[in-house]
Amino acid sequence: MAQPSEPAPVKFFVALLRGLTPPARIIEVLEEIAGPVDYQSPLYPFDQTDYYQKEMGNDLQRQLISFTELRSPEELAAAKVKCNDMEQALSSSGKRTVNLDIGCLDHNKIVLASVKGLGQKIYLSQGIYADLVARYGHGRYQPFEWTFPDFKEGRYDTDLAYIRQRYLEQLRQARQQY
Repeated sequence: MAQPSEPAPVKFFVALLRGLTPPARIIEVLEEIAGPVDYQSPLYPFDQTDYYQKEMGNDLQRQLISFTELRSPEELAAAKVKCNDMEQALSSSGKRTVNLDIGCLDHNKIVLASVKGLGQKIYLSQGIYADLVARYGHGRYQPFEWTFPDFKEGRYDTDLAYIRQRYLEQLRQARQQY
């Protein structure tokens, strides 16, 4: 019979949604939440939906930012709560200036944290749900029917492949130390 075991560590990342001029200390804020940054993707236009325009304005951009330290997946809910607190602290006139979608990846999947408990999402704790948005197969993370359009279309595939490769290298190094 299989026995419960500790989960493998995961690599946290943030899908940062921002306007053309982000808050000056956004990287510092993210490092307060998840530790030192080890990768920042280029900026991509956020043009698949206008969902955030009323609150955040036009010309929104998305950037993926990953963090050096591997973490337990159990930390995801607390990290999302901190992200929500930071969004509020960085808001202006009651409107967010950034949207911090924190998530994690491992060799098999990408999970984003969410406060919305829709169909496929699984409750974690502290009002936070896990949203499985992709699984790895055929050389890339494969989206699901519910995956956000900008992730689904593949524009971040190169960045996610780099972050995954970095994760796998870190995991190998950590296992060699034991």
